Amino acid sequence: MRRAAEQGWRPFHLEGRRAHDKDGFLRVCAEAFDLPDWFGQNWDALEDCLTDLSWAPADKGYVVLYESWAELADADQASFRTALDVFAEAVASWRDTATPMTVMLSSVGVEVAGVPRLT
Repeated sequence: MRRAAEQGWRPFHLEGRRAHDKDGFLRVCAEAFDLPDWFGQNWDALEDCLTDLSWAPADKGYVVLYESWAELADADQASFRTALDVFAEAVASWRDTATPMTVMLSSVGVEVAGVPRLT
């Protein structure tokens, strides 16, 4: 993440060990993204925030590292799928801008969530 920042990317690190359900995931996101006070602690508000990020300017783009995501995937599959959908919407929103977004999930736990391993 340090190297990404050195290259002008705004890094965000999500530590998923504390996210076992929707509420836990939203709390982790609120902390990692330093979400504004108006964040409504729901999926729609998270998507709104991730497609805005006006409080977190970036030179080249945004990079999100979501580690230990298998915690949520294993404990609450529906919330994990929704989180992926929110990230996909945010990535699509930033795609054709000067500051695209990339979301990376660590490879540990891919079999648990049914996410294919890319090699």
